[in-house]
Amino acid sequence: MPAQIHDPHRPLQLPALAGWLVLTFIFAAIGAYASAQAQDFYQHLERPDWAPPPWLFAPVWTALYALMAIAAWRVQRVSAPGTARAELALYTIQLAVNALWTWLFFAWHEGAAAFGDIVLLWLLIAATIHAFWRRDRWAGLLLVPYICWASFATCLCYAVWQRNPTML
Repeated sequence: MPAQIHDPHRPLQLPALAGWLVLTFIFAAIGAYASAQAQDFYQHLERPDWAPPPWLFAPVWTALYALMAIAAWRVQRVSAPGTARAELALYTIQLAVNALWTWLFFAWHEGAAAFGDIVLLWLLIAATIHAFWRRDRWAGLLLVPYICWASFATCLCYAVWQRNPTML
């Protein structure tokens, strides 16, 4: 396990937290842009009975992105300078894969590619949880709601793709 810095006098590094929030929400905005005009498309898709209402996605993702940014900040905060580059690069890669899913599904209507992307995303989230957990258990735990939602979203993506072969 890498050395963690547990100095109670260490500053909170609020500018770093702000940076992680900004970076994370930039990726969220990239994904949101792809779905901005998707409401009609989504309404016309046949969805399983267990699909959540469309209004639920924005608040859930907002909370998840905030937790994700805090997790990344915690990893940076407890690590000696420059020692968490691999973990934080993995985090950034999974953000990009997450944003890509929205483009594949909502903008480009590529169901198979969206499903492949979300499976890859799930694997990257699991790897990120593992990497973060090794640095800071709270950082790893902060990502657990994310992988739970991504697990649900993977099942939903598959179900919607299978129900709508001509639209996706």
